[in-house]
Amino acid sequence: MEPVGAPPAQTRGLVTRVVGLDEVRPEAFLRLFGDRPRGFWARGGSWVAHAGAAHTLQVEQGSPYGPLWRAAQQVGASAAAAVDPPPTTGRQPRFYGGIAFRQDHRPVDAWAGFPAGLFVLPELEFEGGPEGYSLRANRRLDPWEDPGDADVELRETLERLVPLLVAEDSSTGHVVRPARRTLPGQPAPGARDLWDGVVTDALDAIEAEQVSKVVLARTLDVTPETRLDPVDVLLALWADNPRAHVYLFEPQPGATLLGAAPETVATVHGRHFHATAVAGSVSHGDTPEATAALAARLLASAKDLLEHRFAVEDMVERLEGIALEVGSEWEPHVITLSRIQHLETRIRAELPESCTVLDALEALHPTPAVCGLPRDAALEFIHEEEPFDRGWYAGPVGWFDLAGSGVFAPALRCAVGQGGVWRLFAGAGIVAGSQPQSEWEETGIKFEPVLRALSASDSS
Repeated sequence: MEPVGAPPAQTRGLVTRVVGLDEVRPEAFLRLFGDRPRGFWARGGSWVAHAGAAHTLQVEQGSPYGPLWRAAQQVGASAAAAVDPPPTTGRQPRFYGGIAFRQDHRPVDAWAGFPAGLFVLPELEFEGGPEGYSLRANRRLDPWEDPGDADVELRETLERLVPLLVAEDSSTGHVVRPARRTLPGQPAPGARDLWDGVVTDALDAIEAEQVSKVVLARTLDVTPETRLDPVDVLLALWADNPRAHVYLFEPQPGATLLGAAPETVATVHGRHFHATAVAGSVSHGDTPEATAALAARLLASAKDLLEHRFAVEDMVERLEGIALEVGSEWEPHVITLSRIQHLETRIRAELPESCTVLDALEALHPTPAVCGLPRDAALEFIHEEEPFDRGWYAGPVGWFDLAGSGVFAPALRCAVGQGGVWRLFAGAGIVAGSQPQSEWEETGIKFEPVLRALSASDSS
């Protein structure tokens, strides 16, 4: 591993080879590589799974965005020199991973293995969706290695792996069952009283005009009866949340972050940026009619509309500092997920050629949807009042490539697993008019996606 910010190593090359596949489920791939770093990223029917680390970018503390990009470009420069001409692989090499909520994060306790910033260039990537399926192998070369020899090795690796994937898919496929029950979580002793006190402090700070909004979170620890396979939990989460951005990232075996975020904080393709501002929540009804009635109530809620407007206006203002053009929808609409409904507004921008998805993240994170306003005051309030380390919760997770494109979602509706214990995180935006009881209930609803996934895996 080469720490970000260290003097560059001697130039090495990057060789990539891709093959097409018939349909194979992503869990077959993930189950083959439980002993390596691995990950999974999906929205709807399109997904990518990866395993191994051909190269790792890591930031211990401090602002990660510039160092990550410069270190990635070192890889890109050597990749261009590896084969003349470079092989046609369909797209740029990608780095997958995430960034902690705060720059002073330390990877300890539940977050052991998750530094302030960590991205891997995988050894293997398996992609699927409406356009088909492909398997990609990446190899970072030492200075003395011949790219042609490495390309032969990659071809042989793929030839060996394809039959294994097909066999795994046919023999060990896992059927995800609906949860028969919900696993009980264990809030910390006195958690409810502490929550009420922190929300009251936030309302006092709002009344004193120290902040206009602050996003508070709480945790829930769950210990299933049996040790769960993270792939089973992921499958249940994905099946139950088809409209969410579902993710799993394991920087090392046994350390798992997974979740189902309702929004993206930054999606960049070339010069085109888009994101979704999501803030303001209401539950999901038991019938379509009840769900529609709750959605109408959400659209009429002054408190939720205020919270949502804060998020949209701040994101637009911050984008205007880096973008050529910025636009957003005039009015929010309701996005209905499996367990909850939110107000959502789409935001788009045109970026200058020099601007990358990491530049957009640096401008936007943390957004008012995960932090509050003003940003610095809200960050300080959270730091002083929350009795736990957020770690990567509410930080950006996803991927970026060597052209500066990428997709990042905030790590919401998530859990971190170490051993047999899972710690869940959920937050709520506090604005004028918020009530501790209703915000406690809202965070309870936000625990449900992962709780149901854990229950489905524990009962199958």
